[in-house]
Amino acid sequence: MKIIVCMKQVPAGTTAEIDPETGAMKRSSAATRTNPYDLFALETAIRIREQVGGTVTALTMGPAQAEEMMKDAYAMGADDAVILSDRKFAGSDVLATAFTLSQGIALLGGCDLILCGRQTTDGDTAQVGPALAEYLGIPHAAWVAEITGVSETSISVRQDLVSVSQESELLLPCLITVDKDINVPRLPSYRLKKATEARPVKIFSYKDMPEQDMSKFGLLGSPTNVVEMFTPKPAEKQVEIPGSNGSEQAQALFDILTAKKII
Repeated sequence: MKIIVCMKQVPAGTTAEIDPETGAMKRSSAATRTNPYDLFALETAIRIREQVGGTVTALTMGPAQAEEMMKDAYAMGADDAVILSDRKFAGSDVLATAFTLSQGIALLGGCDLILCGRQTTDGDTAQVGPALAEYLGIPHAAWVAEITGVSETSISVRQDLVSVSQESELLLPCLITVDKDINVPRLPSYRLKKATEARPVKIFSYKDMPEQDMSKFGLLGSPTNVVEMFTPKPAEKQVEIPGSNGSEQAQALFDILTAKKII
């Protein structure tokens, strides 16, 4: 079975800079990490490969620095890794991101199964996976909490939706997005890291895409615009409650809350 796992680098903290002109995040301005939800997707793919055989390819759209994330994917057990990297892809919204990933998958000759994390911790939309499935014209299931069966022609899953749990069977090829309760991702293996340190990470750019239409990539291909994006300022501050004993401090706290009309 040919499996592709879509992954993304996200900011590791809250210090990323924002481009004042485009409203887009400057990805190179802060430390990054692998989107946590994508680790569950990669672990799921590796377990399916261990069960039925095949290959696992990690795929991402982003800057060349994503190679470090892909090396970690190798150390977890991925067979191949591909980065779609070009300045023309910058500023992509959900739709443009999904289209670019669909082009990358077409470039790789398609696959039997695509796995995505439920969402990313920066955009938080949970829409890229379903949008990607629509571009590819394949069935999809979101918020998958358990793989209940896999064969050469189909996959059975349990979806934990907002108020119901649903059993679904999808014919391959298909796409699923997995939730964080589906498994516990393995740690990168030192043995695999040493064994794969010379394994290349393939990088493709806009000129490699099967469809050469700039109106579908990057900012030009993004029908939604960011009105404003900003790094939140810390709102917490330490307040010392005066008083020499518990009763005095309780009264002081009551006075503060009353003055602020909280009580």
